[in-house]
Amino acid sequence: MDPPADNPLLQMLQIRKAFSGVEVLRGVDFALRRGEVHALVGENGAGKSTLIKVLAGIHRDHAGRILLDGRPVRFTGPRDAEAHGIAVIHQELALVPHLSVAENIFLAREPTRLGWLDRRAMRRQAADVLRDNLGVEVNPARQIADLPIAAQQLVEIAKALSRRAQILVMDEPTSALSDAETQRLFSVIRQLRARGVGIVYISHKMDEIYAIADRITVLRDGEYVGTAAAADLPPERLVQWMVGRKIEQLFPKHAALPGPERLRVAHLWLRDPAGDRWIVQDASLHVRAGEIVGLAGLLGAGASELLGAIFGRYGTPPHGLILVDGRPLAKPAPRAALAAGLALLTNDRKTSGLVLPMSVLQNLSLATLDRCCRVGVLSGARERARCRPYAGRLRLRVRSLGAEVASLSGGNQQKVVLARCLLTEPKVLLLDEPTRGIDVGAKADVYTLLNELTAAGLGILLITSELPELLALADRILVLHRGRIVVELPRHAATQERILHAAMGGA
Repeated sequence: MDPPADNPLLQMLQIRKAFSGVEVLRGVDFALRRGEVHALVGENGAGKSTLIKVLAGIHRDHAGRILLDGRPVRFTGPRDAEAHGIAVIHQELALVPHLSVAENIFLAREPTRLGWLDRRAMRRQAADVLRDNLGVEVNPARQIADLPIAAQQLVEIAKALSRRAQILVMDEPTSALSDAETQRLFSVIRQLRARGVGIVYISHKMDEIYAIADRITVLRDGEYVGTAAAADLPPERLVQWMVGRKIEQLFPKHAALPGPERLRVAHLWLRDPAGDRWIVQDASLHVRAGEIVGLAGLLGAGASELLGAIFGRYGTPPHGLILVDGRPLAKPAPRAALAAGLALLTNDRKTSGLVLPMSVLQNLSLATLDRCCRVGVLSGARERARCRPYAGRLRLRVRSLGAEVASLSGGNQQKVVLARCLLTEPKVLLLDEPTRGIDVGAKADVYTLLNELTAAGLGILLITSELPELLALADRILVLHRGRIVVELPRHAATQERILHAAMGGA
């Protein structure tokens, strides 16, 4: 492929943006050429999302200049940015749950006929966009709320592609996609690049950045660090640009010294709440103090549902036996699970992990309010005293604990959920994608924290879709296929090939 032209399609020059007097972008420069994939990277809180919201017309009160094809523009709002050929797929999905796939893709751009909404044309066009651009068959009449999160992510991508934008921004677009779906998306990106579309790609996954990006720009603490061709920027130097320091060892050594059994699950069955099939079938496992047990499987294999069943997050209790420290959990339900010493971090912080309109402090203390009371009355001083050390322990970047949790970056929101789990002083942590949307520096902090927790006697049941992370952290790996645990692999025998072979139903 010919190299992109030197004349930039987009230039953002000396962009500055402040919130409540605190400057979060300090003179940032960014340029995008036609027909290139330009990765924008940095730690959580580095300013990536704020810069993109400036480009999308969401933040209008900013300093600096934006040039499109060399012409200065100043967007009056998101619709103005869209009219100039800019489409953004934000990290948090912007779909209406109770509308159909087609209605979400063409929201505010619905096709009409003789002044009336043409639903047939809208569904046909939606199916075409999904099939022709992403190679997937999704019923366009199906309600968004009925789709798994990975399918919702694909609908969000289809919505952006349907606008035929010249600049496409993708903020963590593969966070909920399987490996096969990610490769399909990369194929779409390459087709768009060949058509001259400029793509801004935001991701914390190093392998993705180097697989798809032509150039890389790094931000740190709201400032521009540098831009380089991906081929000229080795991963070690990229990490140093991002975090301002060398990370000698991303995965710290985890020496398991298993103690007494913390959790035992015996012959657990869970029926799909929305149907009549078994989504977890005859699952048995155990977790000992001081060890990390990993759960692996393809999307829909039942790993997340197994964690949810253990914690009792579904209305219908599962069949089977759950023991914590040898004591049966008679009625699996979140309150009983917390009291027994279980804590669950879900894989979707926006809908099931956080109460977005509430403050950071309120979200941190939500599961332990009874421990923040004096004579039955909530004590703000006690609440802050309990929560502040955990915010520091996880290096939570926030101006104040009173800030609205929705104002935090995705990675910092994830840290809030993890800190809330630790505040319950659990015996067993059920972690479903704990590093999703977290930058490389914060990942290293989380890995160190997990080591400290297991050294202190906690047991951890871990799901992560990043196989190198799973292989490095887990002492044992249980592989699921269609709701069943089909194999257990000790660390020394586990490889990516063996895990994938078992996950796909191999013997």
